[in-house]
Amino acid sequence: ATTSQVADLVRNVGGDRVDVTQILRPNADPHEYEPRPSDALALQSAKVVFRSGGDVDDWLAPIVARAGGATHVVDLSEVVATLPGDGGKGIDPHWWQDPRNGESAVRAIRDELIEADPKGRASYERHAAAYLRQLAHLDASIAMCINRVPPTERKLVTSHDALGYYTRRYGIDLIGAAIPSRSTQAQPSAASIKRLVDLIKREHVKTVFPEASVSPKLESAISRDAGAQLGRPLWADALGPAGSAGATYVESLISNTKAFVDGFTGGRMACRPTA
Repeated sequence: ATTSQVADLVRNVGGDRVDVTQILRPNADPHEYEPRPSDALALQSAKVVFRSGGDVDDWLAPIVARAGGATHVVDLSEVVATLPGDGGKGIDPHWWQDPRNGESAVRAIRDELIEADPKGRASYERHAAAYLRQLAHLDASIAMCINRVPPTERKLVTSHDALGYYTRRYGIDLIGAAIPSRSTQAQPSAASIKRLVDLIKREHVKTVFPEASVSPKLESAISRDAGAQLGRPLWADALGPAGSAGATYVESLISNTKAFVDGFTGGRMACRPTA
């Protein structure tokens, strides 16, 4: 599996019957990943390769080619609901920010594992069914938490455009991003930063949220200049290491939701979704 999110989904469906090799390390920025020779070796021995899709792991193609090109690659972006491109940014690949897309991915993973290992059908179906119930409950619980926040206070400014699925799902106003791109490799200009600071002031945004996988220096400067507070780091492009608040897909969404409720309301409210 390429990204940490996809690897976690596969582990939940596969259980003990599947040995998952996760290419991206926890808290690693997928946009800046440089493939290693060991990745090609791992692909050669894999029965199935699951990728997120889009530009978060488009570095996979040349590795597959070097590994011989016969690897069975499943692009999960093809089975989820996608956000349209806007402003020349292209298709948003961060589909996992909507748990309903997580559910679609789980169904696809289940079916691919059954095809690769028919004897494991009962196990894969059982694990997938339990995990699907968990994700459905999480989705409803997140919605309940966000709905407690008055709509006029649900104003998000973060590191880069990675939360479009989440904001659309739960009715959040995406004001702007420090890096106005869906890739962290883009570079903001002084003019764009000034416009964002002015927008934060005009919209009375309480909190600027950094992301765990990138340095918070820019977001810290923006929040200071705009008179906003710096929020808790979000799990956007990657999951965190074991023991962190975003060690799993479910935990990352719970952590982000807690951060949003706290940041949107200036600490006035708190809510912890459950799965």
